[in-house]
Amino acid sequence: MSDRMIKNKKGQVSLGATAFPPNGLSLKAGDILLKLWVSLGIPVAAFSIFIWLWSAGAASVQTSLGTLPGPQAVFAQAGTLWQEHWEEKGKEKEFYFKQREQNAQKLAQDPAYQVKARKYTGKPTYLDQIITSLITVFTGFVIASLVAIPIGILCGLNRIIMIAFNPFIQIFKPVSPLAWLPLVTMIVSAVYTTQNGGIEKCFIISAITVSLCSLWPTLINTAQGVSSIDKDIINVSRVLNLGWFTHVFKIVLPSSLPLIFTGLRISLGVGWMVLIASEMLAQNPGLGKFVWDEFQNGSSNSLARIMVAVLTIGVLGFILDRLMVLLQKTVNFQK
Repeated sequence: MSDRMIKNKKGQVSLGATAFPPNGLSLKAGDILLKLWVSLGIPVAAFSIFIWLWSAGAASVQTSLGTLPGPQAVFAQAGTLWQEHWEEKGKEKEFYFKQREQNAQKLAQDPAYQVKARKYTGKPTYLDQIITSLITVFTGFVIASLVAIPIGILCGLNRIIMIAFNPFIQIFKPVSPLAWLPLVTMIVSAVYTTQNGGIEKCFIISAITVSLCSLWPTLINTAQGVSSIDKDIINVSRVLNLGWFTHVFKIVLPSSLPLIFTGLRISLGVGWMVLIASEMLAQNPGLGKFVWDEFQNGSSNSLARIMVAVLTIGVLGFILDRLMVLLQKTVNFQK
């Protein structure tokens, strides 16, 4: 027995080929389990506690629209909204099918008949309003980015320009969307007078309001990112005698991308929050208008539907932020 006992460098004893399992393996498995618990177990446990507290406390809260709905009522209304969407799409499909049949019959009777195509005028469904909100926020976000990034680059490259723009940034950055909205509404109503089925005026109002409130984080972070570029990199550009546009696209933008994307992420989050208030007041079809209509409706299901919208807004906001992180990893030149 003693002949087969072997001591390793750490003093651990093994019996020939049948050594005891190394402690490293058990520690590694423990680390994996700990990481799984931290990344999955804790969030699931916290969410379960939240659902339990919500379910237990909802029945004790009385509002003007009735008892605060619990998780089951909210999930039931989510299913109802999903079902209503497909019912409405079925009506739309039937409407266009009948319209094609009628036009075919009239053409068969009179080959010179001018075919009339009418648009389906049914109410937008919940999913339609989600899509409208996403289109609106992306439109406003793109407009804000196209304005904020060039100005931020100029401010970061030139101290005089930064001093000139700084008062405007400090004055207009804190302005609420509720203050911008009446001004934007009056200006758009005076300038945009197209009545031939173009872009809806309420959509333009919401998109511009989102732009005005969400451009500041991108502008500030872009200027900060450009101004904080390593001086050695700037000197290399000067030694190579790069032109202004080459300097911006080859040196400035790649070096300042992390802070630019930080600003873009904040701007998109701000724009998503601003959008809901803007849609409520501008009556632009979307999640904001859905919440306002349900509040005005005052039915027994309105509270549950509003809570469905609140959860939808939160989940979509999280997804939009993750998409920005993914985009940053895709285009970031700093590996």
